[in-house]
Amino acid sequence: MRLTEIIQKHRRVFILAVSLAILEKLAWIIEPTLFGQLLDRLIAVFGSKGHVSYTVPLILWIGVFALNSGVGAARRSIDEKIYLNMFTNIAVEVTALSRDKGLDASKTASRVELSRDYVTFLKKRVPDFIEEAFDLGGTAIALAFYDWRISLTCLLIVFPLAVINHVYNRKVAGLQKELHDMREGVFEIFALKDIHGVRDYYKGMAWPQRKIANLGAINFGVIRLFLLGIFLLVLFIAIDIDRFSTGRIYSVVAYLWTFVTSTEYLPDLMESYSSLRDIQDRVRSEAPAAEESYEL
Repeated sequence: MRLTEIIQKHRRVFILAVSLAILEKLAWIIEPTLFGQLLDRLIAVFGSKGHVSYTVPLILWIGVFALNSGVGAARRSIDEKIYLNMFTNIAVEVTALSRDKGLDASKTASRVELSRDYVTFLKKRVPDFIEEAFDLGGTAIALAFYDWRISLTCLLIVFPLAVINHVYNRKVAGLQKELHDMREGVFEIFALKDIHGVRDYYKGMAWPQRKIANLGAINFGVIRLFLLGIFLLVLFIAIDIDRFSTGRIYSVVAYLWTFVTSTEYLPDLMESYSSLRDIQDRVRSEAPAAEESYEL
């Protein structure tokens, strides 16, 4: 069973879920620009005796904010129905495949629980990837409209970020495999009804999890050092060189914060991707030989 096969079988509802996620994020990425324009207009209105209206910027900002909020609320309800039904179908397929291969009940149940990560990936991580694409690419494009030097400064971190995450992802992949090996044996551990065995089992699982956490902490710290330099340089350009208005400075800082925070979630997304690849390999290993050639 491949991730692409799952998407293909549920393509209509999956496209709906992805479209809602894109629409929600698109509205969110436009909002700082409109709010910055509204802020400048309000400052002009209350600081000048001339007739200046803020009605149009206010309506535009409220409209985008309402769109983001409305789509976000609808998506959280619709997604639950979509992915609950999807997991039911996956659980049935995994069970049938395991039965055909002669796996015992505990192994089958473990595989079904591991396959839940497919749905978690589609439900949580796919929208996260969409969000990251908008946060990194969208903010870089938006900032280019203010000053191309600001956009270029942000993009400079992409290359060291890619190298850091590649090293992190390679190390984490092996630890994820260890965790999944242990998870597959959980039902056998409980079947023994041995309290000490259960304690040893979860102590054993704690080691790779702590290792992943430590790697994540180091990765986070290194990335933050790069981001500190980027942040200071962008503020210098916006305030000292461009001498932006208050509203434009707000927009630039809002986009910059979006860019900065999005980079912090990339290691977590890569970790989820590595985990799913290992799970898919396990399910594939039980598939008929004719279906063994594919990539995630």
